[in-house]
Amino acid sequence: MTYSLGFDWLWGGAGALAYGAGMTLLLIACTTVFGTVLSVFGAAARRSRFGWLRRAVGIYVEVIRNTPFLVQLFFIFFGLPSLGIRLNPVTAAILAMTLNMAAYTTEVVGAGLDAIPKGQGEAARALGLKPRHVFFKVVLPQALKIIFPALTSQIVIMMLESAVVSQISVRELAQEADLLQARTFRSFETYLVVTMIYLAMSASLRRLLIAGGRRFLGAGIS
Repeated sequence: MTYSLGFDWLWGGAGALAYGAGMTLLLIACTTVFGTVLSVFGAAARRSRFGWLRRAVGIYVEVIRNTPFLVQLFFIFFGLPSLGIRLNPVTAAILAMTLNMAAYTTEVVGAGLDAIPKGQGEAARALGLKPRHVFFKVVLPQALKIIFPALTSQIVIMMLESAVVSQISVRELAQEADLLQARTFRSFETYLVVTMIYLAMSASLRRLLIAGGRRFLGAGIS
């Protein structure tokens, strides 16, 4: 039995794949912004003098890191409506991805904060800076520079994991690929093309993040 490769369908499916890729990039853009902000506050909370706040964030991190992303997604999209909270697929996907990414990057940001010598914060406070200014202007920028490679990797991983949200009918790249192969019966060619698209997006996103890190955090980012 021989199999003949055929890519004629690609001309008619290019628009759908482009739409799906655009939706994937939109999802990861929102997730990166919200997830990074949430992880910064999470890392700060885990070092708070309030024990209840440290415990609450610690429970959140452990729950998310020790349960499947698919289950988290289904809980938000299918479970919350039982409590009267209904989200459209895109909003549910962004929320699930944000909570998942933040749980992992909270630990990453925390490691960066712990790497900054305590004396720098003490010196800044001695100069009269308020605690929040010490954190956001002295400690956090240095911590982000230290953990930027790990943060970049986590963002790329989250983009690849976004394929899971096709399970709630978000029309991102994996969902569009499923619809295309169902119409064309060209599963091998469809997923080969989509694999190449994901590979290109991952490499481009990593380069973009590294360039942005060098621009806003200074030299030393690689």
